[in-house]
Order: sequence, then C-alpha cells, then structure tokens
Amino acid sequence: MVTKAGLLALLLWGSVSGGPHAAPQRSHSPALDFGFVPAGVYETHAYFEPGAMGILFHMVRAFLYVVQPNPFPRDLITKLAKENIGAKQAQYQKPENVVLALQAIYYEMGFVVCAVLGVFFVLLVPLVGLCFCMCRCCDNCGGEMHQRQRKNAECQRGFLATMLVATSLIITAGVLCASAANQNLSNQLKHTRRLVNSNMRDLKMFANDTPAQIDYLTAQYVMAKNRVLSDLDNIGPLLGSKIHEQLGKEVLPALDAALSMAGAMRETKEALENVSTALETLQDGTDRLQADLVGVRSSLSNTLSDPACSNGAVSYTCSAIRSTLGQLSISANFSGLPDISEQLANVDSVLKVDLSNIVQKGYSSFNDTPAMVREQTRTVVSGLKGMLDGIGANITSFSRMFPIHASMANFTIFLTENQMKIEVFYPQIDQMDFYSGAGFSFIFSWVLMAVVTATFVVGGNVEKLVCEPFENRQLFKLIDTPYLVNPGLKNFLPGMLFQNPQIDLTLESFYRSCKDNKGLYAALKLDNIFNVNKFLNSSVYTKDVARVFEDVKVDLKGIVLLERAGRENLIDFSNTGISEINYAAFLAEVNKGVTVVDLLAFANELEARADQLPRGALENALKGHASSIRQIHAQQVVPMEQAMKFVRARSTLSQSIRLLQRTAAELPDKIDNVLSAIDAAEYLITHNASHVVKQETSKYMQNIASYFTQYIDWVKMSLSTDVAACKPFSNIVDTADIVACSFIVDSMNTFWFGLGCCTVFLIPNIILSVRLAKFYRRMDTEDVYDDTVEGWN
Repeated sequence: MVTKAGLLALLLWGSVSGGPHAAPQRSHSPALDFGFVPAGVYETHAYFEPGAMGILFHMVRAFLYVVQPNPFPRDLITKLAKENIGAKQAQYQKPENVVLALQAIYYEMGFVVCAVLGVFFVLLVPLVGLCFCMCRCCDNCGGEMHQRQRKNAECQRGFLATMLVATSLIITAGVLCASAANQNLSNQLKHTRRLVNSNMRDLKMFANDTPAQIDYLTAQYVMAKNRVLSDLDNIGPLLGSKIHEQLGKEVLPALDAALSMAGAMRETKEALENVSTALETLQDGTDRLQADLVGVRSSLSNTLSDPACSNGAVSYTCSAIRSTLGQLSISANFSGLPDISEQLANVDSVLKVDLSNIVQKGYSSFNDTPAMVREQTRTVVSGLKGMLDGIGANITSFSRMFPIHASMANFTIFLTENQMKIEVFYPQIDQMDFYSGAGFSFIFSWVLMAVVTATFVVGGNVEKLVCEPFENRQLFKLIDTPYLVNPGLKNFLPGMLFQNPQIDLTLESFYRSCKDNKGLYAALKLDNIFNVNKFLNSSVYTKDVARVFEDVKVDLKGIVLLERAGRENLIDFSNTGISEINYAAFLAEVNKGVTVVDLLAFANELEARADQLPRGALENALKGHASSIRQIHAQQVVPMEQAMKFVRARSTLSQSIRLLQRTAAELPDKIDNVLSAIDAAEYLITHNASHVVKQETSKYMQNIASYFTQYIDWVKMSLSTDVAACKPFSNIVDTADIVACSFIVDSMNTFWFGLGCCTVFLIPNIILSVRLAKFYRRMDTEDVYDDTVEGWN
C-alpha cells in the first residue's frame, strides 16, 4: 500500500510537472528563478556504531570467516531457486540437482563440521558423564580414598591448579562475553522504538509534503506565464527593435550619408563665402600697395632721366638702377581671379531646401518600426494570451484528475494504524533476554551445547547469507536476478508494481536512488509508466506557439527614407557649378609673395648705389627715393604681412579653395553613392524585409518558448531530485538491517560465541577440578615415606 500510494502521488505530480532545473538557453532570454521546492528534513539517521562491542563482533565475524571463507554463493542460490529442488521427490535423482546439492553442502561444509561436532558433544557428554559417575561409585576414576605420595606431586598439583585457573578464566570470559551480548541486545532493542517512530514520522512527512510540492510545481507555471505576458506586452521594443537593428545595418549608413551631404552643402556655402570675403580683403590691400609702388617707380624713373645720369661712370650706375625699376611691383594679382558669385548663388538656392529636416523625417519613419510591429501584431499577441490561459487551465484540470491529497491522507492513516499495532509489541521487545535460564542450564553442558549449536547454525548462516551480502549489495543483485523471484517476471519489482516486468528497474537501483534522497519518480523510473516529458510538451503547446508566430506578418512599406524633394536637392547640389571654378589660378596667386622684391633690400641697394655717385642733387634724390621705399615697406608691406586680417584672408582663401577643390572632385560620386544607398535600403525594406522579420520573429518565438522550456526542465529536475524524496524508504531498509543484523544477529552470534567458549572449556575444567580435588580431600589412608632413608637410597 505504501508503494502504490507513493506511486499514485508521483503519477499526479508527474502529470502536473516535468523536467530538470533551468532550461538550456537557446537564446539570450533571462533565466527564471522558480525558487526551491518546499520540503522538510527527514530526521532518521539509519546508522549504527556498536562502540566497544564492535571488537567482539569482529572476533565473531573472524571466526565465521574461518568456518565459512567462501564468497556469497549468488550463482548457486540462483540455480537452486530456478531448479526449485524439493518441489518433487523425483527431482533429487537428476544429475544436475545432485551436483547443486553437493555444491551447497560444500559451501556449508564449515557449518556442517561444527554442527556435527556439536551434535557429538550433545550425545557423548551425557554418556561420558554417566560412565564417569558409575566409575566413581566403584571407587575408581579418582574415587579411591587413598592418598598416594609421589615425588612430583607438588609440581603436578601446581600445573593442574594453573590449568584450572586458565580454563576458569576462559569460561569466565565466555560468560562475560555472553552476558555483554545479552545486555547489548536488551539495550539496543530499546532503541528500536526510537528508530521505528522516527521512520514513521519521516513517512508521514513524505505523505504530507508531496501534495504541497505538487501544488508548488503547478503554481510556478504562473511565473513563466507572467514573463511571457511581459514579453508579449513589449513586443514592439523587443521584436520591433531587433528588426530595426537588423535593417539598420543598411538603412542607417544610407541616411547618415544623406545627412552628411546636408553638412557638405553648408560647408560648401561657407567655403564660397570665405573665398569671396578673402578676395575682397586681398584685392583692397594690394590695390593701394600697387598705386604707391607705381608712384615711387615713376618718380624714380624721372630722377634717373636727369642729364647728370649721362656722364661717364654715373651713367653706368643709373643704368643699373633703371634696370631694377620693374621689381617695384606687387607679386600676387588677386584682381584677376575669376568671380564665384554665380556658384555661391546656386548653393544658396540649394540650401533653401532643408535637406537635414528631410533626412530626419527618414530617420523618424524608420525609427517607427517598433510601433508598426506592435500595431500589426495585436491579433497574434491577443491569441497567444488566450493560449497561455488555456495552458494553465489544462495543467490545473489535469492535476485534479488524480486524488493525490486523498491518497496521501489515506496513506497517513495507514501509517498511524500500523504504528499503533507495532507499539503493542514494545513491552514484549523490552523483555527479550537471551540469558534467561542460562544459569540453570549452565549446569548441564550438553544442553548448553545444544543451544550453542542451534544458535550458531542459525546466526552464522544469517550473518553469511543475509547480513554480509546486504552490506556489499550482493543480496540485492541476487534478488534482482531476472526470473528468480517469479519465473514469469524478468524484473520482479516493476512486474509487481506496474505489471510490466520489462521495465529496467531493480531493487538495488531503487534502494540506491532513495539512499541518495532522489525523487520517487526517478527512483521508480515512473517515466516508463507516465512520460512527463511528453505530457508537458503537449500540454504547454510549444509547437502551437511556434505555429502562431509563423503567421506574423509585418508590412514596412510605409517607411520613406528620403522624400522626392531630398533627392532633387542632392541632384541640384551636384549642378551648382563648383566644379567649374579654376582652383589652380586661386592657389597660384595665394602662394605668391606681396611684392616681387623685398622693398627693404631694394632700398638698401639703391642707397648703396647712390653712395657711389658724386655728391650732388642726384645722390640726394636717389637717397630720398630709398627713404620713400623704406617708408612704403614699413607703412604698408609690413602691416599687410603682420595684420591678422590679411594673414587670415590668405589662410582662409587657401583652405577654402582646397576644400572646394576636394568637394568638387568628389561630389558627383558621393551623391551617386548616397542615392544608390538610399535606393538599396528602400528596396530592402520594401522587398526583403520579410526575411528579416521572419528571422527575428523566430528568435523572439524562441525566447518565448524558452520560458516554457525553463519551466519544463525545472519541473523535471525537481521531479527527479526534490519532489517526494524517497529517503524514508531506504531508511526503512537500513533500519531493518540495523535491528535484524546489528542488534539481533550480531548479539546472538556473540552470545553463542561466548557460551561456546564456556561449554568447550567446561569439560577440561571439570576434569582438571576432579584431578586437583584429590590433592585437597581428606583421605582414609595414605602412603608414608621416610625421607631420610629415601635420600640415602
């Protein structure tokens, strides 16, 4: 009844739940924490430590090993059981049965020999005792009342006394050993009540916890359901953002390129304006300088036309000065540079269309993808929410099909009734005593030997054939031998419990699983009867969830990345004419100096040449001109070179020209690339987005399904390790082993071991006592010797 009640509990529990802890993370969904299954702590510790008595127990086992050194005869017992020897008398005549019988006798040879010696002892001791008594009555065998004197009488008396003391000590040790075994049995049997009560409490805890654990597993479905509902409510940010992210790999670079062209337009306008402003500044400065240089050159030319320059050596100096007058002019002529006002006007016209705003609309349209996904999946989400409610109702209704609470209540009542029946025997157990009557029977050694022989044969074989094989699990292997317990059942345990002997379930595996405190579902391999995996996979409808998501359709054709006005604006920008500007001419003038020659060096050289002339008006005039040139250099050239306005103008002009040159060279290809990228991105959204939507929807569905998978796997793990932990069942077996083997058999074996020592050494003790007694009895006659005469003889 215990097994079937537990089985029923697990069947219900299996129907409600199913599978190991956290699910394998197929996607990056967060792990769910279902908590710990509520469970009590079993109090029974099925372990026995004999203490000092363990020394005696080991001595007895050592003796039994000498008597029976053969290993456990598993194969022999199996053959004997299958042959069923003894069922029919004719079977004894079969040769194979005769061989088996001889093998059994050979295995029991040590016990047979000891038993035969015990029987001889029982039969011969009374006969020998009778003969001894009759012999004493005839004044023989030590009955003669005459004391003979011998030379070694003192030595003989000492030897006999020593041997008598030794045998008496051995007998005393045997008595103490038997008494200790008897007392140990009495003491340990009193602990039986505690073991039985703790086992009963553990079984009741098992019965009480199992329904609560099943309810907990069922209730935890809500956690997975709530997480799924949360993801469904956020399908826009979760699924839509993933679709947006995948499409954005092509869309966003295209929009970024278009937005960069808006920046390029502004930079181009700024560069054109800088060129225009710089040209104005440079042209104004150079015009004034040119006028002053022309005046100086004209005045100097008039001076060199003086008749004094035609005389002898003076003419040579004047000619040299006259040849350098052409150097008094400006180097860079900014006035001859082409006008860029037309290109600037074209760019201004292009910038009247706000391309940045148009591109931002494209961004905004594309960023609405999550909202579009949310709106277009409302029907699917609503259907899935209804399906979740159906799953929960299905699990709950299925769990109610099994009367687990009533079954566990009946199981608890069954335990209580049987505990009351067991308690009736407690007073009788407390009175159990091997040693009762032993004092009286001690007088009759043959009777004692009969007791020793009987308990030896029984206790020794129980130790060798039951207790010892249980410790090394050979007994389980024997019982689990196919077709042994029942010829029609391959495995008797599943055949008895489930009427299916083909299930690979053995008593040893069940005991080992319960010893590890695993769940009863795993210990009894109930998946062969009720497959939790199949039930949960069908009841949680993971495949149905996948089919629902297959119908998800998201139409993104409403997304417009770049309006027609934006496309035309880009084309207009490429036709502004900035590629027609003569940038080489601009750069050539910018790289020239302010004047052809250094005016300060020219003035110094002019003054040096004037010093070569004779003193007079010509010399003074030339030096005056040199002073004027120095003044122009100091008042115009130096300020122009040093003034920030002039320097900035040249720098700005150079930088702006180079920027416009690069822009003009790259602009056609850039605009073509931008338009091509926009076209490709819009084609992707219009024609190929369905593939991305399907791919990301599949991942999203796997995330949803992973919550159910985590729940299923957690239930399976809980089912195998936590729910209905069957430790109490292995504790019952261990308790039976402790009571039967450690309490009773070990004590009984130690009892007969002690009594056996007493009985075996009792006979020589009696003989020694009789032989020694004549040295201390009062005799009627005795031999008298003359010590002196004897010494001379």
